[in-house]
Amino acid sequence: MSQVLSIFGELTFNRAVMREKLSNKAYEKLIATIQSGSPLDQSIAEDVAHAMKEWAISKGATHFTHWFQPQRGGTAEKHDAFITYSDNGDLLERFSGQQLIQSEPDASSFPSGGMRSTFEARGYTAWDPTSPAFLIETGKTRTLVIPSVFLSWTGDVLDLKTPFLRSMRSLNDVCIRLQRALGNRFAKKVIVNCGPEQEYFVVSRKFYESRLDLKTCGRTIFGAPPAKGQQMEDHYFGAINSKMIRFMEDLDRELYRRGIPAKTRHNEVSPNQFEIAPLYEEANLAIDHNLQTMSVMKMVAERHDLVILLHEKPFAGVNGSGKHVNWSIGDNTGANYLEPSASPLKNINFLLTLGAVLLGVDKFGGLLRACVADAGNDHRLGANEAPPAIMSVYLGEYLTRLINEIENMGKPTEQAMASINMGVRNLPRISKDYADRNRTSPIAFTGNKFEFRAVGSSQNPSEAVTLLNQLCTYGYYIIEKRLATFKGQDIRESALLVLKDVFKETRRIRFEGNGYSSDWHQEGVKLGLPNARNTPEALPAYEEDDAIELMEKTHVLTKREVKAKIDIKFEYYIKTKEIEYKTAVNMARTQILPALTRQISLSASAAASLQTVGITSKLVDDVKAFEKLYVKIKECSDTLEKMLKKAENKSQMHAKAQFLADEGETALEKLRSAVDSAEEIVAHDLWPMAKYQDLLNTL
Repeated sequence: MSQVLSIFGELTFNRAVMREKLSNKAYEKLIATIQSGSPLDQSIAEDVAHAMKEWAISKGATHFTHWFQPQRGGTAEKHDAFITYSDNGDLLERFSGQQLIQSEPDASSFPSGGMRSTFEARGYTAWDPTSPAFLIETGKTRTLVIPSVFLSWTGDVLDLKTPFLRSMRSLNDVCIRLQRALGNRFAKKVIVNCGPEQEYFVVSRKFYESRLDLKTCGRTIFGAPPAKGQQMEDHYFGAINSKMIRFMEDLDRELYRRGIPAKTRHNEVSPNQFEIAPLYEEANLAIDHNLQTMSVMKMVAERHDLVILLHEKPFAGVNGSGKHVNWSIGDNTGANYLEPSASPLKNINFLLTLGAVLLGVDKFGGLLRACVADAGNDHRLGANEAPPAIMSVYLGEYLTRLINEIENMGKPTEQAMASINMGVRNLPRISKDYADRNRTSPIAFTGNKFEFRAVGSSQNPSEAVTLLNQLCTYGYYIIEKRLATFKGQDIRESALLVLKDVFKETRRIRFEGNGYSSDWHQEGVKLGLPNARNTPEALPAYEEDDAIELMEKTHVLTKREVKAKIDIKFEYYIKTKEIEYKTAVNMARTQILPALTRQISLSASAAASLQTVGITSKLVDDVKAFEKLYVKIKECSDTLEKMLKKAENKSQMHAKAQFLADEGETALEKLRSAVDSAEEIVAHDLWPMAKYQDLLNTL
C-alpha cells in the first residue's frame, strides 16, 4: 500500500471505522441517516457515541467538541473532557448519546444581528451526521471533533451550515419532482458536488513579525511597490521553491491523515502566492474540508517558520487571492446533470439545469454579489486578477451557439431535436478547448460544472454554495411551472419550447467578452445588471422583496434571520474598517514618523557638518523633502483619525459602513501614498518594518 493510502483518513471516524466499531444494525441505521439526511435514530445514539469515544480515546483523545461555523466567519469550538463522576463518586470516561447529539455552548458573544440580547446566552449545537467526526491534534493533544449546526434557544439560525443544509432540502424537493416529470424514476436524492480551489500567500515569520498591519489586519496597510513584483510572470506554475515544497509535502500529509483529498498544488501568479485544490466531494463535506484545510495550513506553516495569509488582498499591486468554487448537481445514481450525454433525454435534463442556473443568476445577480461581499473581497473584485462585481455567466462559443440555435428554433421537430442533441453530445469533445478561455467571468461553465470565481480566499464557501443551490431551486421551480402548461405533450418538445423562452430572457447575463473592459461596465448599466462597488452597496440586495421571498420559499432563512444576517455583515465590515484605519494611524505615528525623525536628524547633522567646512550640500534639499513628507503624513493621519470620530456619530449601520467605505478609504489612500513615498527615500536600516521586496521574494 502507498504511503498516501496507508495514512488517508487515519484521524477520521469514517465508514471503515464505523463498520469496525458499530454493530451491523447500528452501522446500517447510521449510514441510512448519512445518505438520506434524516434525523438520527435515537435508538443507536448511545452505541454511536460509545464507539466514537472508544475510537477517539484509543487515538489519544481526552476531550470532545462540537465544531460549528458562526456567522462571523471561520469556525468555533468548546472542548469538554470525557470525564464524569460515577454513581459512587469515582471518575470515569463517558460520552453519552445526548452529548453527541447536542451541546450547549455560551452563545452570548457570537453575532446574532439583534435576534437575542447579550444576557440571553443560551445556544445549541447539534451534530450533523452527514459530515464525519474527526480528530484535531496540537502537539500530543488530540480532541474529538463533531461537525455541528448552531442555533439559538429560540431556534433561530446562528451559523452558516444550517442554511446550507436547508438549501439542499429545497433543491432536492423541486429537482426530484422535475426528474419525475422527465421520466427519471431512479433519482431518489439530489447530490451537489463541490471543489473549492484555495489560493493563499506565504511569508517568512521573521518578516511577518515586523509588520503590525499584517498581524492585526491580515493585510499590509502600507507598502511601496517592489522592484520585482509579478511583472515578469515567472512565478505562475514555476518550479516550486524547496522550502515551499517541504511545506506542501507536510501539508498534504496532514490533510490526507484527516481524509481530505488534496489533489493539486502549484505556484500562483504573484510571488509567494500558491494554490491547493482538492478532488470534488459532496458539498457539505467539501465545505467542512475547506475550513479544516485553512486551519491545518496555518498549523503546518508554524513548523516551517512561515505564516499563511488568507486575506483577499494582502499586498497592493499584485494579484489577490480567491477561492474558485466549482459546483455541479446530480443524483444518487451518479448522474451529473451538467454532464452532456449520448442520451437525448439526459441532454434535455442538461439544458434544463443550465436554464435553471441562468434564470437564478439573472434574477438574483445582486444577491450573488452580496453573498461574497466583505471588506477583504472588496479590494479584490474587479481588479486585474479577479472577476468584476457584475455577475455574468460565461458559456463559451460552442455552447453559446447551441443556445442561440434553440432561441431561434421554430416548432420543435425530430430533425431540430436531433441536431440539438448532437450539439450537446459533441460538447465533451471540445470542452477542454473552450471552457477556460475567459478568466474575467465570475461564473463560468467549465465542461460539466459551474465555477464561481468571486468567492474570497478567507471566506467560508458555504454561503456561495447555499446561494447557488437556491438560484438553481428558483430556476427549476420556474421551469416546472412552465412545463405544467404543456401537460400531456411530449416532454422533450415541451422542454425545448420552455428553454427557448428561458434562453431569450436570460440573454443579458451571458457574456463572452472581457469582463474588465469599461465597455462591459457601461453595457451592464444599460442591461440593468447590478454592479456594487463595495460591501455597503452590495448588502441591500438581501433586503429586496424578491430576495426575502427566495429565502423564505426555499426555507433557508426567515425574514427575521435575513435581517440579522445583514446586520451581522454590516457590523463585521464596520469593525474591520475601523481596525484597519486605527492601525494605520498607530503605525504612522509610532513607527513611520519616528523613522522620518531619525532620518531628518541624520541628514540635517550631515548637512550642518558640511556647512561648517564651507561646503554647500544638496543634503539640505533632502532634509526639506523629508520634513515635507513628515508634515504630510502627520496631516493625513490626523485626517484619518478625525474621519473615525465622525463615523462614531453615525448610528445607522448602513450609513456608517458607506461613510467608512467612501471617506475612510479616501483618507487611508492619501496617508498610504505619503507613507509609501517616504519608504522609497528613507534609509533602509531606518525603515521600521519589512518591505514588499522581502515579503514577496523571501521565504
